[in-house]
Amino acid sequence: MGDIIHTLPAATALRQAFPESIIGWVIEERWAELLCTLRTPRSGPRSPQRPLVDKIHTVNTARWRSSLMSNQTWEQVAAGLSELRAPRYQMAVDFQGAVRSALVARWSGASVVYGVAQPRENAASMFYTRQVLARGTHIVEQNFSLAEAIAGRSLPMPKVDFPHEAAAEQESEHRLRDHDIESFAILNPGAGWGAKQWPAERYGYVAKRLAEDGVKSLINFGPGEQDLVRAVEASSGGAAEGIACSLTQLIALTRRARLFIGGDTGPMHLAAALGVPVVGIFGPTNPARNGPFGTKSVILRSPSSATTHARRAQPDEGLLEISSDAVVEAARQLLRSSSG
Repeated sequence: MGDIIHTLPAATALRQAFPESIIGWVIEERWAELLCTLRTPRSGPRSPQRPLVDKIHTVNTARWRSSLMSNQTWEQVAAGLSELRAPRYQMAVDFQGAVRSALVARWSGASVVYGVAQPRENAASMFYTRQVLARGTHIVEQNFSLAEAIAGRSLPMPKVDFPHEAAAEQESEHRLRDHDIESFAILNPGAGWGAKQWPAERYGYVAKRLAEDGVKSLINFGPGEQDLVRAVEASSGGAAEGIACSLTQLIALTRRARLFIGGDTGPMHLAAALGVPVVGIFGPTNPARNGPFGTKSVILRSPSSATTHARRAQPDEGLLEISSDAVVEAARQLLRSSSG
């Protein structure tokens, strides 16, 4: 999710630079709602429901890997490749920098394949026909420099438009009104792996303190995180409430939030892209590269946290040094600045 959101400014800039071009995007099925609402066709004229790309090519690599010996899997792969090649794309761009994304770019049939000279996985560069030296510290800036190399000129950093569905927007309004919620923060206690996960009971404490200021806390969570949500709710004394929603619904809900609090996760990057102030709680990942981009934010990170992407199950020791009161103070600072 974060990789996609970090690519959206670059893709939007390319759309603006080449307004008549047909742009397609290969994306994992579970993240397609970041580009297109559920009830909208995956290809055809662009609209508020699919504002950026002309064609969406979905894949499900996790399911395919789990059933490699299945004839159905290979039929799906073959059908997907055929669909990808049908538009006869002239150029492919690998923004992710992984071997599998570079392979897909090459399999698209495009004669020109762009990628950065030092991709995330070094072997990916073997599949590029043109390599670009990435500029910038943040991954959004690095992706944007790739877009500028393709355009051959400097490009303005654009505003990103996410899919907008009237039904989801109205549902969010009704949901908040039915629960008598006017001012709220989104808490995101989950994380991609344990080393990035700040303790649930501390989120509950933060929710209790924000409630003193009249700010309700809604807990965003994904599949398999029900126990985590219950732990936050229990420690919040009723100040926090879990809220399950689709990606389209999460986009609509996040637009209305006064604040987002969480670690280095996709929902944090979504909040930043929507201009919502963010309290970023960082441990092993580097906020200079992966922090909230383009919005008001306060980043909390202990000097003892070493930058690593090792997927350890236990919370980073430096992450645990970030106190609940420090997060509360950061939240209040952002709430004051946004209301002033």
